[in-house]
Parts: sequence; C-alpha cells; structure tokens
Amino acid sequence: MTGRPAPAVLPPSLRVWLGLIAVLAALVVVVLGVLYAGHGESGRVDRWIIQPTADSVRPPWRNVALATDFLGEPVGAAMLVVAAVTGCLLLRWPRAAVLVVVGVGMTVGTARLLKPLVGRTIHGDGNLSYPSGHTAFLTALALVVALLATGRLGLGRTAGTLLVLAAALVAGAAMGWAQVALGAHYPTDVLGGWCTALAVVPTTAWLVDRMADRLADRAAGRPAGRRERR
Repeated sequence: MTGRPAPAVLPPSLRVWLGLIAVLAALVVVVLGVLYAGHGESGRVDRWIIQPTADSVRPPWRNVALATDFLGEPVGAAMLVVAAVTGCLLLRWPRAAVLVVVGVGMTVGTARLLKPLVGRTIHGDGNLSYPSGHTAFLTALALVVALLATGRLGLGRTAGTLLVLAAALVAGAAMGWAQVALGAHYPTDVLGGWCTALAVVPTTAWLVDRMADRLADRAAGRPAGRRERR
C-alpha cells in the first residue's frame, strides 16, 4: 500500500535488523583490518583453523574448490551477474537489476579498496589478501538474491532474516572454504570478505530504494519523500 511501482529491494520488515547487522559487520572488517595491517603471515586464529598451503586439499575435493573459485573469477562472476540481471528483467523488476549490479559492484569495489589500505599479504609481497574479494563477491550476490526473494515472496521479518542470513552463510562458507583450501587466503581474510558483503549490500539496497522512489516521485510530479511518510 505504499504506492510503489515495484517492491522495495530492501524489504521494510528487514531494514532494522539488517541495518544492525551491517554496522556490526563493518566493525568486524575494521577490527580485523587493523589487527592484520601489514602482516605477511597467518595469525593465531588462522593457525587454529588451518595453515593455508597450496595443497590443503587433493582431488576430487581440489576440483570442487577450483570450480567454486572460478565463480569468483572475472568470467565466472560475469556469468552469474548476467544471469541474475536477466532474471530480474524477465520479471520486469528493473530496480532489482540495478541492485544486482550496484550491490555486487560496490562490495567488490570496497574489498579492492581495502586490500592496499590494510596491506596484508600471503605467499610473498604483492599478493594482497585482506579481505577476500572472491568471498565478498559470492556472499554479496547471495545476499541480493535472498533479499529479492524475500520481497517477492512477501516473507515476514523472521523468515526473511533467516533466509538472507542462511544464503550469506552458505555462499560465504563455500567460497571461503575454497579460498583457504587453495591457499589463496587466510581464514580471517574470508571472514573479512564475508563481513564486507554484509556491511555493503543492505546499505546499497537502501540507497537504491531511496533513489528509485525519488525518481518515481519526480516522474509523477509528487513532492520528494511523500511516500515515506504514508
């Protein structure tokens, strides 16, 4: 009953909870970044989980790790994003398509910006590792899809929050395992990438809704912000 031409990409029932989660996730990213700034080796937590090496896993699990890793590479990532955008457009939900591109893009961009700022390396200088961009990407895409599914299915606060967090956990765990198994990242890099997506995607979704509503108001000749008060 809000008068929106399309459902919000950040369901109103989830805004408070996901907003709190985004703040906590951002705090984790900052704390880990400060703790491991300039480091070139695994930390205590990393060693407690696993010491990353180039042969942490062997076939057939290594093949599974390589296939998962491909989803975070440029070609694999582009395929997933194009598929998600195509699905949104087929559903005639352009706002959702914008979130797919902007939400995932902002997450990956944030991860890339943080890498040189933190300066943590793995396997020698030049291999910046914190946070894991692969983990951030797949988690972000899973978050976006879960948010859209929540809005489309009209799920309530509890069901929607569980769906969003479960999607993020599964995607982050799968890609995180692959990155650590292949020796590309430390476990705390993976946690940083996961939290980067949790911090960026809800914020981006809120901004997309705000901008889309303002554009719709202008097109309809309504005063900006009128719908938010109704």
